[in-house]
Amino acid sequence: MTQLLLDTHALLWWLAEPDRLSPAANAAISDPANSVYVSAASGWEIATKVRLGKLPAARELLDDLPGLLAAQGFQLLPITLQQGLHAGRYPMPHRDPFDRLLAAQAELARLTLVTVDQALQAFPCRLLW
Repeated sequence: MTQLLLDTHALLWWLAEPDRLSPAANAAISDPANSVYVSAASGWEIATKVRLGKLPAARELLDDLPGLLAAQGFQLLPITLQQGLHAGRYPMPHRDPFDRLLAAQAELARLTLVTVDQALQAFPCRLLW
């Protein structure tokens, strides 16, 4: 059993464009033996990008995101103070606050982060794509 944390794009692709996922990511998310987590940070990121007009297609998903996650059997991962502090202490080459928080959550909870984002290789967490 593997415990997975979905990067925001992996979550959106799983829900709306599953063909964009790699075969390995698709198989891991589909495997009922694996636990799949979605961070509160992804909700924050989606809502922020919808508000800014950067992700207009996600507006409909945003309206029922909790229900969609429950229907998939995904588990919600809240943000803790420890995770926030850890994300803030990472070196600065990667400035995206959403990515930094997801990497901290994956590292501290020993989750495998499902992401296509190569920049996340700079963080000390397991990645899958």
